[in-house]
Amino acid sequence: MPDGSAPQPVAPPASGEVAALVAIQSTLGTPAVIEVARSMSHFGEHAQGWVAISALGALAMPRRRRDWVLVGVGAVAAHAAAIAIKLVVRRKRPHHPAIAVNVGTPSALSFPSAHATSTTAAAMLLSRATRSRLPLAVVPAMALSRLVLGVHYPTDVLAGAAVGAVVARTVGCFASPQKETPK
Repeated sequence: MPDGSAPQPVAPPASGEVAALVAIQSTLGTPAVIEVARSMSHFGEHAQGWVAISALGALAMPRRRRDWVLVGVGAVAAHAAAIAIKLVVRRKRPHHPAIAVNVGTPSALSFPSAHATSTTAAAMLLSRATRSRLPLAVVPAMALSRLVLGVHYPTDVLAGAAVGAVVARTVGCFASPQKETPK
């Protein structure tokens, strides 16, 4: 180079899941959306927010205490399952220069998303505890937040949701029997 500096390596063009992340970030990555995604990230870290909701529900609704406690148990079990899978798979988080990483992470491992895993399990069990499908709306929101923040690939959040669903179904076996509603 004429100025004596070494040429900088050129990053390969974004493709596959990296291109999907870049597209999501460029479409949705406004400061307001990133701030909401960061808040969701902090809420879901180590399933702590779900454990807090579980405890509050158990205190507020003693007749359904078991179901509320299982929300927390399921979230923690799902988080633990995600961590165990991460340690086996060892997939690194996105690191392409076109991807903005908008939040810190406790590890460099990406697959599956522990946030998507614990959120799916908690939301499914919360739906059971509240007898409403409304909590399920948080699952795609949390999954999308992980992509907006640039800390997971799309397959990480999809796998996390699948693992979380399996954990929720397993933990749900210990829930109180659902009463049939008259038709």
